[in-house]
Amino acid sequence: MTFEDLNPGKAILNALSDMGFSAPTLIQSRVYPVAASGRDVLGIAQTGTGKTLAYLLPVLRMWTFSRQRHPQILVVVPTRELAVQVAETAKSLTKYMNFVTVAVYGGTNLNVQAAEVDMGADMIVGTPGRLMDLVYHGSLKLKSVKKLVIDEVDEMLDLGFRPQLQTLLEMLPEKRQNLMFSATLSDDILSIEDNWFNNPEQVEAAPPGTPVENVRLFLCEVPNFFTKLNLLKILLKDPVYARVLVFASTKAMADTAFEDLSPHFNESLGVIHSNKSQNVRLETVRKFREGSIRILIATDIMARGIDISGVSHVINLDIPEDPLNFVHRIGRTGRAGEQGVALTLTSPYESEYLEAIYSLQGVNFEALELPANPEISEVIAEHEKPVIRMKNVLGKIKKIDPEHSGFHTKKAKNLKTNKKVRYADKMKAKYGKPKTRGQKPKGKKG
Repeated sequence: MTFEDLNPGKAILNALSDMGFSAPTLIQSRVYPVAASGRDVLGIAQTGTGKTLAYLLPVLRMWTFSRQRHPQILVVVPTRELAVQVAETAKSLTKYMNFVTVAVYGGTNLNVQAAEVDMGADMIVGTPGRLMDLVYHGSLKLKSVKKLVIDEVDEMLDLGFRPQLQTLLEMLPEKRQNLMFSATLSDDILSIEDNWFNNPEQVEAAPPGTPVENVRLFLCEVPNFFTKLNLLKILLKDPVYARVLVFASTKAMADTAFEDLSPHFNESLGVIHSNKSQNVRLETVRKFREGSIRILIATDIMARGIDISGVSHVINLDIPEDPLNFVHRIGRTGRAGEQGVALTLTSPYESEYLEAIYSLQGVNFEALELPANPEISEVIAEHEKPVIRMKNVLGKIKKIDPEHSGFHTKKAKNLKTNKKVRYADKMKAKYGKPKTRGQKPKGKKG
């Protein structure tokens, strides 16, 4: 099948040709006819399978020109980086169309983005928090939205955006088409589907939580975290590791890895996590995409916002507690039909998390042949130190019953107040009638 078989329109076909796309992926070919028919869609597919084009192609094909300034298409994404990348893809697809796309996200000046939205847009791509800010600001009107797309909804719920998403759904017009995409399927996602979607069709490109087929998985056991970094220094000197994405579970781990590797790789190394400013994160991702940065260290929160083709290797410095995050990590390589490699470095304290990954369907690790014996570090990282749990010898603290306790509310006469009492009022309360200080009655002077 080619994109011509889907009939997305001549303008979009020309744009796809300029972008180097000739044939749709599995999720794109399955979603397009359902979405183009006007039905609601729940798409389940792994990261790296082309979900962005899967929803952009049909909604852009059904879009009609309008002179109004309010958007007809609303795309909600979990991270700032993903908002920028979806907007860039939409702009490339509408290269030969009179179509305006605006990306909005936190970490930047609200008034600047509000002014951009006020100028008019056909499609708004944004994070839930910033979309709500613009609605309350008054610059974003949702009354004309005909197509709603919720991308990476599982990550959105994990990041705590459920209240904002719920409020957005309540504000949107009832008559609209909904498209929701996720790499995993949970009860919360099914709840959104039941409450807000109109008889949606579920389209799957792979069972939820299945690793990408064209990614080779390698596993290497090492004693501790700093030994992992010593091994990493050896591996990354090999030119085979052309463009590498290194994942760490915490910001502290990512910063430690960056500081340890920086002297060996100079300007070819970068790091991004939620503590970095928005401009720094966007600039670092841009350099990684263009190739000036060869190695990028990132946390799991950033995993969904990095949509870069040509990542040769993903290296896991640790195993995430949630096995589905492992699927999201390795989905950063082997994208768009390319072959990828994912290397996981594990130490003894992660055995429980490793067992959870083995339970996933399709996981088959290969043993990594080490190029040289790395230096075994004697230093134990903070996250590897055993947690000491003290036994509670005091027992549970008994709850105090207010009605049968020594604590009670003061009587009204004993309550201290800051109310100023006038002398006349005080005398009246005491004698029952106004009292004076012996003033003589006013009269004429003799």
